[in-house]
Amino acid sequence: MAQASVAELEHDLKKRRTRRELFLEKMDKLVPWERLERRIEPFYPKAGRGRRPYPLSVMLRVHCVQLFYNLSDPGMEDLLYEVESVRRFVGLRLTEALPDETTILNFRHLLEQHGLGEGLFEEINAHLASNPSCFRPSRPRRWGCSDFP
Repeated sequence: MAQASVAELEHDLKKRRTRRELFLEKMDKLVPWERLERRIEPFYPKAGRGRRPYPLSVMLRVHCVQLFYNLSDPGMEDLLYEVESVRRFVGLRLTEALPDETTILNFRHLLEQHGLGEGLFEEINAHLASNPSCFRPSRPRRWGCSDFP
């Protein structure tokens, strides 16, 4: 097991969990990650040619965080370097190589090139429709995930 970084140790010692941590925890449980990965996997690069790709699960979660917070590719790269809870959610450590903005861009382009974005959206909607208990009214006459930070 690798030695923990200072950021990881500080994160473990803090007294309170942030809204972002609570939201990401909810998304971790709510999103059907394995089903989404199965849709992307036939198109995702395999190890052996060129630079070894990040695990598909990591890049899918990076992409989703980017969508959750409406971030640019450089903004997502910065968030990975700056926020421990996001690194934990996507399955990375500060002591490891983190995806740069070009890697993030290339993953998004892969999804676009194969028309996977809409399919992933439909897969998530189907999953949510079968699990409506995660949604509750956040304000009068407005439905949504009320814990979105």
